[in-house]
Amino acid sequence: MLKLIKSQIPNTITCLNLVAGCLACIFAFSATETFGSLQGYQWVFIFLGIAAVFDFCDGAAARLLKAYSNLGKELDSLSDLISFGLAPSLLLYNTIGHFSTCQWMPYLAIIIAVGGALRLAKFNIDDNQATTFKGLPIPANAIFWIGACNWIYTNQYPGDIAMAIIILTMTFLMVSNIKMTSLKFKNFDWRENFRRYVLIFAAISFVSIWGISGFAWTICFYTLVSIFTRKGNE
Repeated sequence: MLKLIKSQIPNTITCLNLVAGCLACIFAFSATETFGSLQGYQWVFIFLGIAAVFDFCDGAAARLLKAYSNLGKELDSLSDLISFGLAPSLLLYNTIGHFSTCQWMPYLAIIIAVGGALRLAKFNIDDNQATTFKGLPIPANAIFWIGACNWIYTNQYPGDIAMAIIILTMTFLMVSNIKMTSLKFKNFDWRENFRRYVLIFAAISFVSIWGISGFAWTICFYTLVSIFTRKGNE
């Protein structure tokens, strides 16, 4: 019984990721309404953040308990699709609908969820991505849209053309074969992890300057570092 319970701990954490993602989807449809002291879109940010924590913890728990399973792998991908693919897509759908006068423009946000599904499917069948990434990881996609949507609500809507370009670009990055710098630390050696430390410093700097909107600039910086770094993306 104890062994059975231990084997299900990572899957339980993954399910909590899924629950947080579902709650983010629900609040996305009330993005401009106030709940307590926060607006709906801010609750989406919170639940996506919680989902990201659970997404990190389920993998850590699986490694710590040596509780790997095919069920856990598939469950993790399905949960990530909801939390980091569908939830950002619905948030952007409602955000664009609030600011744009074009009736069809919000539906373009659906492409993000489709790109996320393709990204996860490619990841699951590619054994080479165990230590490296090809294409923008789907959690990074969610982090970008947290920052981008916060920028839109606190500053201004960039316009339909610019928004369409951003959506298509982010979707392309997810399904592309561009080698992305892995953020997994094998050790804490400065020379081996130089790019990772630079990215952490950049994230802190961007968030310090622009607040939550800085997350979008962090992912942009991460993408540029990955693209222009010829080697070392492991």
